[in-house]
Amino acid sequence: MTRPVIVVDSPDDPRIQSFRLRERELRPRRLPDRVRTGMRPEDLERIDAGLFVAEGDLVVERALRAGYRVRSVLTDATRPSPIVEWIDESVEIFAASQEARRMLTGLGVALDIIALFERRPLVDVDSLLDTARRIVIAERVDNPTNIGAMVRSAVALGADAFVLDHESSDPLARRALRVSMGTSLLLPHTRIRSIDRLLENMHERGFETCALTPDPDVSSIHEVGSRLDGAARVALLLGSERDGLSESTLHLVRHRVRIPMNDRIDSLNVAAAAAVACFALFGPTDS
Repeated sequence: MTRPVIVVDSPDDPRIQSFRLRERELRPRRLPDRVRTGMRPEDLERIDAGLFVAEGDLVVERALRAGYRVRSVLTDATRPSPIVEWIDESVEIFAASQEARRMLTGLGVALDIIALFERRPLVDVDSLLDTARRIVIAERVDNPTNIGAMVRSAVALGADAFVLDHESSDPLARRALRVSMGTSLLLPHTRIRSIDRLLENMHERGFETCALTPDPDVSSIHEVGSRLDGAARVALLLGSERDGLSESTLHLVRHRVRIPMNDRIDSLNVAAAAAVACFALFGPTDS
């Protein structure tokens, strides 16, 4: 270990309070007074610009490999993570005991490394549609665990873009990043205000849009998938756990599809359904 670290003894040390921030506080219009107290002006500027938290060796490594700019790092004081050797010398690396890190972050298990990274601007929708062939679209999927699992399956099974409406959870939220094992950092994503306009735009570009629904009267996803040309541009739409996709969205897509299943079960968890549907619609991912 050659990289110097700054050892802190207390979870209340003002230099590491940014690791305590909640999701809304990482991209706030106004930071609450309890967070501003004791923080340096340069830290406030960085946080106001918008950050995300990467937790654990794998997620931090993927963020670095994806080219995200790191702002601050917290690692174990006794055995610093090897990842700190990758960090530019200009970045402060703090080190604290396992108990101090656990108290600071609120995690039951203190991970070896946590890092604050700068967010990037969201990908422009038109630019994304110009290049992507396999897209997953989330409507009102507000659970970050589901979003993280959906992204991980989407990346594994061939998706090259992810689109969310404004009611869906953030793919770069802490829990979403942990569940996705950092794959949220590998998949270009954006948000849209109107799924109606998005679908119109996609249809003009030749996309086959497929909405997943438990409706027993619609086509099996296997049937639709088998009819799609291997070169087809395909979009998969999934809705919330409670209500599924909205009626307006279901009426606008090219195909409404269902996953055949046991009669005693009416639906799958949205993340599990996303994995099955990506496999059925996107085809093989190996070359």
